[in-house]
Amino acid sequence: MPELLPDSWFTRDLPVLRAVARLVDSAEHGGAPYLGQVVPASGLPRAQVVAAVRGLVDTGYVAALTNVAGDVVRITGISGEARRLTGLWPTPQSEWERLGEQLEARAANAPTEVERARWRALADAAAAVGEHDGALLMSALVGGYVPRAH
Repeated sequence: MPELLPDSWFTRDLPVLRAVARLVDSAEHGGAPYLGQVVPASGLPRAQVVAAVRGLVDTGYVAALTNVAGDVVRITGISGEARRLTGLWPTPQSEWERLGEQLEARAANAPTEVERARWRALADAAAAVGEHDGALLMSALVGGYVPRAH
């Protein structure tokens, strides 16, 4: 079996993607930061940022403007999946977690015992549904479609 290469997603690519997403999402750089702005925002050396951006472009997470030599000059956009991976957009799982947190908070802070019991029952029901089916429900709410059981 061939030797696997060391992980670069968590140590290099994801931190660079997060830096890119922050810069693209901010109005400060007009949504299209230069590579030279991504380097300090990521906290990684330039060579690692260049390698990460190249991989992010190749996989479609990032769109970039290149020079004649093919070097990335400026980031021109990010994909919807990149927005979800970096937290800019919700995922069904993150929204299910947020719903659970809200239900717990409302159960704990309801002004009357009757309201507390109602919120507690709803929180308990949500917990009983579970993460998997809860994420399917959130897919319907976040994505605007209703998943079908198979």
